[in-house]
Amino acid sequence: MTATADYKTLAERASKELAEATATEALRWTAETFGDDFIVASNMQDAVLIDLATQVKAEVDVLFLQTGYHFPETIGTRDAVQAVYPGVRIVNAEAGQSVAEQDAEYGPKLHERDPNLCCQLRKVVPLRNTLAKYSAWVTGVRRVDAPTRANTPIVTWDDRNGLVKINPIAPWSDDEFRDYIDEHGILENPLVSIGYLSIGCAPCTAKVAPGQDPRSGRWAGQGKTECGLHG
Repeated sequence: MTATADYKTLAERASKELAEATATEALRWTAETFGDDFIVASNMQDAVLIDLATQVKAEVDVLFLQTGYHFPETIGTRDAVQAVYPGVRIVNAEAGQSVAEQDAEYGPKLHERDPNLCCQLRKVVPLRNTLAKYSAWVTGVRRVDAPTRANTPIVTWDDRNGLVKINPIAPWSDDEFRDYIDEHGILENPLVSIGYLSIGCAPCTAKVAPGQDPRSGRWAGQGKTECGLHG
């Protein structure tokens, strides 16, 4: 079998064996299985996943999609993560074009006229190009994030990107997530405290009204709920 077929089989087996695994158990399996051949994704809304990963492997690669549209606070959180977790290597995945070059080709504010294309150019393609260098990636996707994520397994085969995908905190509730941050003093993007509960690119992220779905602040009024990274 090819390496891809081997890893796909591995993912299918692990999906069953680790269906009830804790986050630490899932991450320990990842480190033992892939060594240095995996990367942890973070949008720098918080460092929960990074903190968990570094408990089982101090030196890990962390993927940050440098879209060119981030809030300054998000960049500051990324830089703080590097300082707090010195073993982490931030991998800044950038688009093939700068924002200015994209504007020149497609016109200004593509994110307003065609947000799907903007996400494709500035997130999906850079993600795919970066993941091509690894055999597995770890994400912070949780089932409570959105209806589209309700059945997220802890381990799965990512057919779109061609590698194993581990979602160690998929079963966590919002309360469990919040408790982990508070109990462990985890770094958190300062925008969260003022109502930005799902942080992406600045032009496409708004504060969330009290009691509303956290992701209602993403692409508000555009009928879009996903950027295309997770299906």
